[in-house]
Amino acid sequence: MNIFDLIVFLIFTVGTILFGYMFGRKKQSSEEFTRGGGKVPGWVVGLSIFASFCSSISFLGYCSSAFSGNWNAFVFTLSILPAGLLAMKYFVPFYRSLGSISAYSYFEERFGRWARLYASTFYLFTQVCRSGAILYLLAVPMNVLMGWSIPMVVTFTGLGIILYSQKGGLKSVIWTEAIQGAILIIGAVVCLIVLLTGMPEGPLQAFRICIDNDKFSLGSFNGSLVESTFWVCLIYGMFTNLNNFAIDQSYTQRYCAAPSLGEARKSAFWGSMLTLPVNVVLFLIGSCLFAFYHVYPDLLPADIKSDYVFPYFIINELPVGLVGLLIASIFCAGMSTVATGVTSSGTIVMTDFYSYLRPQASDESKVVVLRVASVVVGLLGICVALCFLFVDNALDAWWALSSVCSGGVLGMFLLAYLCPKAEKQQAVIGVVIGVAALILIALQTKLTEWFDIPQLVHINLGIVISTLIIFLTGFLLCSFKKSNKTA
Repeated sequence: MNIFDLIVFLIFTVGTILFGYMFGRKKQSSEEFTRGGGKVPGWVVGLSIFASFCSSISFLGYCSSAFSGNWNAFVFTLSILPAGLLAMKYFVPFYRSLGSISAYSYFEERFGRWARLYASTFYLFTQVCRSGAILYLLAVPMNVLMGWSIPMVVTFTGLGIILYSQKGGLKSVIWTEAIQGAILIIGAVVCLIVLLTGMPEGPLQAFRICIDNDKFSLGSFNGSLVESTFWVCLIYGMFTNLNNFAIDQSYTQRYCAAPSLGEARKSAFWGSMLTLPVNVVLFLIGSCLFAFYHVYPDLLPADIKSDYVFPYFIINELPVGLVGLLIASIFCAGMSTVATGVTSSGTIVMTDFYSYLRPQASDESKVVVLRVASVVVGLLGICVALCFLFVDNALDAWWALSSVCSGGVLGMFLLAYLCPKAEKQQAVIGVVIGVAALILIALQTKLTEWFDIPQLVHINLGIVISTLIIFLTGFLLCSFKKSNKTA
């Protein structure tokens, strides 16, 4: 990497960490740490939500998917805006009215302590896996650019994120995410322009090549539940994004950071609204990378993994200065989401576990727990990131993990939210059946080998099936009980 690019990169990344760390210079209460004092402007929270969506998973994963395949993965993003609009109308006012910073206190209120712990546990699993996927993908460019080992980059980057997130709390995370989100947008647009203008016959040549090779396809429209069809991606995306906006602690916690309901609603709207056009740009980058190396095949190593193509293009084809900006964009995109996960996980450990065990604990001890928990979750994320060294496609691996780690919690939320008469017993039965189905879906590859049976559904549909089973089981049992009483 050119020395100027290295300077640009360091200015953005180190500057971001120091900026976030500055928020922790003064002593904070647990309220300030978890809510940011409830004074963060709505547009800043919206940029923060956007940055969480567009992590390094998106920046590199979407580009890789479009380069090696088509726009099938883009179908996932089509559900983000509808989910955001539902959040703006229903979920934002709901969580601001709860009086608790934990997204899962509502489950305890409706079904008992077990329900809260069930939801919290699966959330922590999700955040650890998400952090791991992101840390791995932000380390890939530095491996390509500098030859630095991925484990080393993962470790030091993860420690840097832990430093400012556990020190500054939610306010530091939201403000740094807003800055990082802006850098991401600039970097993505600049890269697309460079790609299009670098085609020998002009930008239209890239589109012609992509059309001829069916690179803009959204996937098959057949009814298969085993393949990654248009419908599988769409349904998976709808349930996943509803899961994010409705019950993900990192989202619900930010709703409470805005100074008013109106500002909080703006955050959900702008967070989802920005995501769609930026993801279009990321998929266009991946498609245009295919067109570029279709014209210049000798410029790309034959054995390069698809996840490495975008970083390879950056270091070899972009002018001095832009290299540092783009790598900083990828880093910033990843750092923001990991920081959010670390902070929100610390909040859950404090509110759902520590405060229950020690209800009379002082505020000072709560702050200590928040920070220690943030460190532990960050370290576990680093461990998971190292495991990603053994997967072929990070995006596919993360989608599978997110589906399994969802635990079908969205189903219990819908049961509690839409069925006021649903009770503990019905919820328990639904969760037991739903989680059992999720385990079978996660293990179906092995089951097909052991018992010589065909695969029934795509693993990404685990979140869909478990959610529906939990909700419908609880709903039907509730209706059956009601009808028996009437009779």
